[in-house]
Amino acid sequence: MTGYTKGRARLDVAVAGGGVVGAACALALARAGLEVALVEPRPAPRWLAERPDLRVYALAPDSTALLDRLGVWPQVIAARAQPYRRMRVWDAAGGGELQFDASAMAREQLGWIVENDLLTDRLWAALAGAGVRLHCPARVEALEQDAAGARLRLDDGTRLEARIAVAADGAGSVLRGLGRAGGGRARLRPARRGRLHRDHAAARGHRLQRFLPTGPLALLPFTGGRSSIVWTLPDAEAARVLALDDEDFATALTDASAARLGRATPVSPRVAFPLRRQLVRQQVAGRVLVLGDAAHAVHPLAGQGVNLGLRDVAALLAEVEAARLRRADWAAPHRLQRWARVRRSDNTLSAYAFEGINRVFSNADPLASLARGPLLGLAGKLPPLQRALWRHAAGL
Repeated sequence: MTGYTKGRARLDVAVAGGGVVGAACALALARAGLEVALVEPRPAPRWLAERPDLRVYALAPDSTALLDRLGVWPQVIAARAQPYRRMRVWDAAGGGELQFDASAMAREQLGWIVENDLLTDRLWAALAGAGVRLHCPARVEALEQDAAGARLRLDDGTRLEARIAVAADGAGSVLRGLGRAGGGRARLRPARRGRLHRDHAAARGHRLQRFLPTGPLALLPFTGGRSSIVWTLPDAEAARVLALDDEDFATALTDASAARLGRATPVSPRVAFPLRRQLVRQQVAGRVLVLGDAAHAVHPLAGQGVNLGLRDVAALLAEVEAARLRRADWAAPHRLQRWARVRRSDNTLSAYAFEGINRVFSNADPLASLARGPLLGLAGKLPPLQRALWRHAAGL
């Protein structure tokens, strides 16, 4: 454990969870002048350039702007990040396409593809310099709270006292459960499986998404003439595809992508993971705030999961900075509740919008199949609608 010794520590904020969103939250609040501790059971993964991480994010402009404010984006760019300038969405049943182009949005790029391990590595590298007190490996095992703050007991015997505690420890959040935050969770649909792999076909800065009856297939541009693939499938089909040899898998993927990038050539192992989709009904309970996947685990079809989490962080940072500028209490209950209302509204809209899109496009219903392609084509011919859709996804 680094930072300080066992005993009792008085803080402004204790953050549980050292993933991208938790580390960004701890770093942002520390940069704002607060005393912050971060609790994480596992050391951050070390990023190695020669070992690409299969888990990648499509970062929106507002997310990269936040990371730039925190001083880590230049380090990420210097290491490895792939911009994408075009996005094309189409349906397997035919019809038109919905296209987004950076030049039409008066931007250099629509977003960036970044590896999870790289982003986490760079965020953790900045924690010590910002004064964040790191407890790792350690887990939160008990919580007490009252109007004055939250008291956490860690499994290594350390006790933390903080004005607020932040649950950023993932969809199965322990701290959320201890604080009884969330008020119940709305499950959106039965889980499916996603899988990631890379192929040799260069996407040339294009992000592609095809809707299939079994679920969406996303092809994300990566460096070195490769693409990162996110393929959502029902459990039984996922198991079948996972068991294919490389040659048969390449054929299946080429067919599923309509060969838009040519013949697929797998260059990494395939990884399957269950999709958990849930939405908490409350993002604050007393002195416990819930954000990131602990608050909203959404379908990956729009690549918005980590962006929603970073928007939680940006909104909390804005509340803290506005209060400190006015010399007001940044942790006042009405401020925390206001943050929760704003974020709950955006997260609910996004979660159900993604779920609705997936339901409409990922089924074999003949009537739905007849309407889907023309709807995409119509949206693609209405520039104001295109710009509105993109601005919402970009957080602008």
